[in-house]
Amino acid sequence: MRSRYLLTFALLALLHTVGSTAEVLVEAESFEQHGGWQLDTQFITEMGSPYLLAHGLGRPVEDATTEFKMDEAGEYTVWVRTYDWVARWDATGSPGRFKIRIGNQELANDLGIAGKDWSWHRAGQVKLTAGTHSMQLQDLTGFDGRCDSIYLTTDATQEPDNSSEMLSPFRRRLLGIEHPVEIKQGYDLVVVGGGYSGMGAAISAARMGCKVALIQDRGVLGGNGSSEVRVWAMGHIRRGKYPRIGEIIEEFADSATKSPGRAEEFGDAHKEEVVRSEKNIDLFLNHHAFRLSKEGDAIESVDAIDTRTNAVRRFEGALFADCTGHGTLGYLAEADWNMTPGGRMGMSNMWTWDEVGAETSFPETPWALPLNMADFPYPRDHHGQWFWESGFDQDPLGDAEGIRDWNLRAVYGAFNAMKNGDGAAEHRDAVLTWIAYIGGPRESRRLTGDVVLTQQDIVNKREFPDGCVPSTWSIDLHYPKEQYAQKFPDNPFISIAEHDRRIDRQYGYPVPYRCFYSRSIPNLFMAGRCISVTHEALGTTRVMKTCGMMGEVVGKAASLCTQHECQPRDVYQDHLSELIQLLELPGKAFRETVTSPITVPDDALPKAGPYGPETLGTASLPGVVVDDRQADLKGKWTEGDGLKGFVGSGYRYASANSGAQAVFTLKATEAGQFQVRISWLPHENRGDHVSVSVLQATQAPLATTVNMRKPAAEDGFAKLTTLELKKGDVVKVVIDSADAGGTVHIDAAQLLPVKK
Repeated sequence: MRSRYLLTFALLALLHTVGSTAEVLVEAESFEQHGGWQLDTQFITEMGSPYLLAHGLGRPVEDATTEFKMDEAGEYTVWVRTYDWVARWDATGSPGRFKIRIGNQELANDLGIAGKDWSWHRAGQVKLTAGTHSMQLQDLTGFDGRCDSIYLTTDATQEPDNSSEMLSPFRRRLLGIEHPVEIKQGYDLVVVGGGYSGMGAAISAARMGCKVALIQDRGVLGGNGSSEVRVWAMGHIRRGKYPRIGEIIEEFADSATKSPGRAEEFGDAHKEEVVRSEKNIDLFLNHHAFRLSKEGDAIESVDAIDTRTNAVRRFEGALFADCTGHGTLGYLAEADWNMTPGGRMGMSNMWTWDEVGAETSFPETPWALPLNMADFPYPRDHHGQWFWESGFDQDPLGDAEGIRDWNLRAVYGAFNAMKNGDGAAEHRDAVLTWIAYIGGPRESRRLTGDVVLTQQDIVNKREFPDGCVPSTWSIDLHYPKEQYAQKFPDNPFISIAEHDRRIDRQYGYPVPYRCFYSRSIPNLFMAGRCISVTHEALGTTRVMKTCGMMGEVVGKAASLCTQHECQPRDVYQDHLSELIQLLELPGKAFRETVTSPITVPDDALPKAGPYGPETLGTASLPGVVVDDRQADLKGKWTEGDGLKGFVGSGYRYASANSGAQAVFTLKATEAGQFQVRISWLPHENRGDHVSVSVLQATQAPLATTVNMRKPAAEDGFAKLTTLELKKGDVVKVVIDSADAGGTVHIDAAQLLPVKK
């Protein structure tokens, strides 16, 4: 019988006696109450452990507290693993200062004041009796002090081991974790990564009858689309060749009004509820996958450490999906992978501020980047957006903490300029309200599949038989913005996006299924940023809703692998037609097992069209209806779908006097009297005298104007005229931007039979 871990928060502080030396190790992440300190798990691979971060935006955070038991009285030397997080840049001051209190004794030394790397620092000495004692982490600044572990020893000369190896022998011995790992087995699919792609894969596979483990290293789901990072989800869904793809993503995608948005807009609890409602999914939050075992080239199991307790669980499965964004699972499995050496995109840490109507203060930040107001783009609308980005061409895996910390220095330096520098007079009542301490990365490893998708494939619309996931984002690549890079050329912190817009943003480019599995690890899928594409193609495939749809395809393919006892490549070679059948199913379709009948519930979404969900389908409207997509267009028209109530899958608009013109051609399907009507969606920026003409070969032309600032009518259509038509007669409706008095909007034209 395999033994199970019995670790709890209290048991993590274990006492060991070696000869006459007593020693205790308390992991900071195991504190019973974190107070205002945040559990930071982003850099385990770099420094070997999760840690607590005092992210208070310049205001000291509430103490983290715990209790531990001492079996032996004595005088203990206390060591703390930490460092001065700005020392690597030789910055002035130590922003991350904190202290340790044990019981009612505050230890002598400030911590976080020295060292460019993680190491052990002597906090002081304390006399302790046998029994239970309390311990507190006391933040002194609110500026991101960090604590990994606390070590107590009766040997004043014994400095603890500083290995950054995860679960080093020193830690395993003191934490008492020498037992076999807990085995979790019987999974058809093990998904590592709980962002949009991982959620899409897990839910899709579970609904198609697979038993799934979903492993996420944070306490919330959503990745960049969670309240921790607050990037609104981009990329159109439910369209293209298989418009059912994306219905699962629609169930949990955010509807944030800006990026960064408010925490509640990202629906962390809702995302977790959607996942936990699937009985075929076992969800493991706060679990970091760090090693695996293989049989031949295939992955056999993945080990993950509980970032709160250090318990290790082994997940055995037939199939695995790398949804980590960094290609971590593929890297551990020695899969073929690539990372662009130069021109690589960076990481963002977005932020918000506000004005409170009363004068406020902000501490001076001599350790932050020395910025004046001209050194950064003004954070309009009270938020610092995606372009607060750094780490271009720096190590996105081995020094992610340094990239994040540089971003923090940039934000604090900017706000210091606003409060204490040359912007002080205009920002007397300004306060920092939020900074993402979790970084939002864009680019690192990409795993290699049987197809490596390129920019040329996309813009030339190369057809693949397994093309399936519609990518609708432009090819969006980020580079340092020159005007802000001059002061810090080695690590600019403001970016600019360069777009290749030769993308069909409504229908989308169908990304091939063969980009979603490894060419070298037979049972490894991938979805998200780490799929098989070039650097340029990543510019369009990397946005969250698109990544989520990749997960949906992976989940369905995994069910076929399970059903046929085959590997991901075999799905393309032998079962592609079956995969396409599954892609045609509603997102809410389910089956108990991979061989059970499929059930489509009553609340399944209606099938969208190739250009997206239709608010009013042309087929559902009376008479003859021609959508804007079928109109003959001259000049520049922009597609949109933000204002709801449109016909078809969207609408178009053009500026006044831009030379834009639209011609709708309507053909009578029977003889009779017809109203000629058009639809638009009103807005205050619309033209109030838009020119409209109705042309019919046997009747006098009509020239009129319409006010598009007002609603067309109750049913969304405005009557232009009534005509007597024969079957086959053609009517043309011409809408022109000349002298329109504002933006011209086109949605649809209609021949509506007049009831007799």
